[in-house]
Amino acid sequence: MKKTKLNAALHELRGKMVEFAGWELPVQFSGINAEHIAVRTAGGLFDVSHMGEIAVGGPQALAALQYVTANDLARLEPGKIQYNAFLTPEGTFVDDLLVYMQDKNRYLLVVNAGNTAKDFNWLLEKCAAFEVEINNLSELYSQIAVQGPQALPLLAELTDMDLEAMPYYGFCEGRVLGFPALVSRTGYTGEDGFEVYLAGPADEACRLFLELAARGESRGVVPVGLGARDTLRLEAKMALYGNDIDDSHTVLEADLGWILKLHKGEFIGREALLRQKESGIKRKLVGFKLLEPGIARPGYPVIVDGRPFGAVTSGTLAPFLKQSIGLAYLPVTAAAVGTEFKVELRGRVLRAEVVKTPFYKRSK
Repeated sequence: MKKTKLNAALHELRGKMVEFAGWELPVQFSGINAEHIAVRTAGGLFDVSHMGEIAVGGPQALAALQYVTANDLARLEPGKIQYNAFLTPEGTFVDDLLVYMQDKNRYLLVVNAGNTAKDFNWLLEKCAAFEVEINNLSELYSQIAVQGPQALPLLAELTDMDLEAMPYYGFCEGRVLGFPALVSRTGYTGEDGFEVYLAGPADEACRLFLELAARGESRGVVPVGLGARDTLRLEAKMALYGNDIDDSHTVLEADLGWILKLHKGEFIGREALLRQKESGIKRKLVGFKLLEPGIARPGYPVIVDGRPFGAVTSGTLAPFLKQSIGLAYLPVTAAAVGTEFKVELRGRVLRAEVVKTPFYKRSK
């Protein structure tokens, strides 16, 4: 298994380590439910250094990225971030990603850990006709997420960057604990928070993580593993590649039409999505809750009007909401809020109801 630069700190904090996408990472520290509640009420620290970072630069960087993504990068400006997607010609997902605009000819792409090599090679192929330079910098960076109501005051103790003035999906470069860093107001939890990118050696990343853990203890901020990261993102209805989005479902079917900018000009997948938009989608990703006791796990069969229709893509007993929730693709005729269908749980067939999402939305 590969190890992030924070591996020593994770062991020092007694994380329960598991294999994830080829990496040794903690599934939990104090317990999934406790960590989840801590992030909602105080804060949490995450090692997300396994995520991939790809730099795209050159005189045609914008044109190249406009061609390979669904959203409109012309709307970005330096210091801003955009949620985006790489698509297949069929309008399905190669990956979802964040695009950081550093200047008009320089962008940093943050992609999913398990897709980094695939995405990098795909970009090299699809951008071959453009005057761009593409570099996989994933081995260079460590990434620490500081999430929750206490994230801002905790991180502010260690930097002179004006974090309070930083907008959501904004970033700046400066120093944290004296180390050069890029800090963005982003996250995968549904809470306010920040992600800190360090390009220095492992000892610097470990020192920062341990310092945040030590300073955060009195604030109720705890280290958090993969388990709570997943339950937090599901409560906030943030899609997970490989579960909720993949190369067999389109952007429109995944209820992510807001990132699709068909007016911007030619891009991979555009023609297929124009056709689908005109003809109408036949299925849609929806959120649901179980109306009977049980937990709808990924892969459990879905039954609509007495007939099988796919499976649960994500599901859990939400620790903060204390409710069994999930995501699934349903026929559009059964996708309206309030519609009932069924989920099969190990031979038991339970009632489920489509609900409004996100399941959880923090108070501003």
